[in-house]
Amino acid sequence: MDRSVSRPAPPPALATVAVVGLGTMGTGIAEVLARSGREVTGIDISPAAARRAVAALEASTAHAVARRKITEQQRRDVLGRFRTSADLKDAAGAGLVIEVVPEDYALKLEVFTALDGIVRPDAILATGTNALPVTRLAADTARPERVIGLHFFHPVPVMKLVEVVSSVLTSPEVTGRVTELAADLGKEPLLTGDRPGFIADGLLFGYLNQAAAMYEARYATREDIDAAMRLGCGLPMGPLELLDLIGIDTARTVLEAMYAASGDRLHAPAPVLKQLTAAGMTGRKAGRGFYTYAGSAPPQNATVVPDPLTPGQAERRTRPRPVTTVGVAGSGTMASGIAQVFAGAGYQVVLAARSLAKAETARARIAASLERSVKKGRLSEGDRDAALARIVPADSLESFATAGLVVEAVAEDLAVKQELFAALDRVCQADAVLATTTSSLPVIACARATSRPREVIGMHFFNPAPAMKLVEVVRTVLTGDEAHATVLQVCERIRKHPVDCGDRAGFIVNALLFPYLNNAVKMVQEHYATPDAIDTAMKLGGGYPMGPFELLDVVGLDVSLAIEEVLHREFRDPSLAPAPLLRQLVAAGCLGRKTGRGFREYARA
Repeated sequence: MDRSVSRPAPPPALATVAVVGLGTMGTGIAEVLARSGREVTGIDISPAAARRAVAALEASTAHAVARRKITEQQRRDVLGRFRTSADLKDAAGAGLVIEVVPEDYALKLEVFTALDGIVRPDAILATGTNALPVTRLAADTARPERVIGLHFFHPVPVMKLVEVVSSVLTSPEVTGRVTELAADLGKEPLLTGDRPGFIADGLLFGYLNQAAAMYEARYATREDIDAAMRLGCGLPMGPLELLDLIGIDTARTVLEAMYAASGDRLHAPAPVLKQLTAAGMTGRKAGRGFYTYAGSAPPQNATVVPDPLTPGQAERRTRPRPVTTVGVAGSGTMASGIAQVFAGAGYQVVLAARSLAKAETARARIAASLERSVKKGRLSEGDRDAALARIVPADSLESFATAGLVVEAVAEDLAVKQELFAALDRVCQADAVLATTTSSLPVIACARATSRPREVIGMHFFNPAPAMKLVEVVRTVLTGDEAHATVLQVCERIRKHPVDCGDRAGFIVNALLFPYLNNAVKMVQEHYATPDAIDTAMKLGGGYPMGPFELLDVVGLDVSLAIEEVLHREFRDPSLAPAPLLRQLVAAGCLGRKTGRGFREYARA
């Protein structure tokens, strides 16, 4: 007979924790700690904040019970491990105190100075800052070796990354214990050096700031900026949506700290952030920021209230021209993909290349793609045959004579495109819309090669065209309303999401994406972090589908360098100059996956 006694599980490391500051982030941290079996004291001078924290934990655990993630008894246990207080002295027995008060150095130092006289000698003091210097904060306290940065990401219960920030004064024992805690919470601890923004926010906030400046300049609407980054890059949220979630006042504070440390213009807060903050429009928590929301905290409401139609949106009411036949010029991967998209949507497609053999090869590529869709159950055999039957290969631009829309997808060379547009001007009907798929060249230069600049527009598809939902619709200063309306209607029929933007380098997606990628390269170049650490930070901390170095190697380092050079020439901003490390890799022939080596090495096929 087994007489062994069942023993309770040993207490977790750092079993008693105090969280100072019960805003959204502090409440999330407290919840994760309580769920892990730790005794948690949430401290906030605001009784309302304490009540909101309790309500949030009750709602979250009730939701977990409803989804059968935890039992009712486990819910009661979690709630029983969390208590609130308005007195900092109630942190006296904690082995770890995590400070999550607003990003104000004087306020944080006041909290840490008070804690110095309260907590036990072996207690660890962690700051949740993402922009202020951990080293300075440690040096200004009585126990610098016990101070460390512990940067969680919102929403804390969901996001897996925790940046563990050791200063030069932090004890290795403290770093080890906090790293162990993060792992025990089911997070991915990432050791980082002490500089504003650390890894994830150091890259993220420059991108968010650029998006705010793009909106402020009225280059594109907030909806189009957000849709472009969601659909063009696969991001979970658009940048302006994310700024509203983070808090516009918080973002501005972080950017101010980053700019003070780096002097990088990408981090100089866009004036609109100051204006919105001064107006009390700080995002979801206030009910209004870049967007207007149906409610504000508590609880935060993500339901957006539409704004009235602005005069500029009236252009979408212009009557479009009917299009039944589409011409596609080119025979490469992009041209084939675009032709497939149009044919799949019911358009008659003329696919013209420099020779009939090239056009037929492109059609064969489309046939293979459609066949793969049939095998995966995404397309019926009848739809495959019908789509393929609509594509007519040709070896002459004369075949575009009846097309209502012609889309060119030839080499990214301005002289080549201008020659093509001049030829299209001669052979196409007078009211045909002529579109370029360029991603970096000026659309107006193509338009001026014709006698009909009002009919020339940009349609920037993303690769692979059949899968990617975004099309950047690029109007020049000469593009007519009817041509624009026609392209918007065509995008709707081919089930793509059009976003309007002006004719400048990078349009929306590349103008926001590539400075972010360039800054990631600079981090590696400066030996601040490794490609693996940065990729991990952006995937787990930012929710990105790929890390920047994974993406650079997929896009091609030569292509990335070319785009960054175009952006640098266009905006003449020193911070946009391509990182020397990127130039060196391209010069060495390390172009990414296509050569077997870029920032990483790959097995050659």
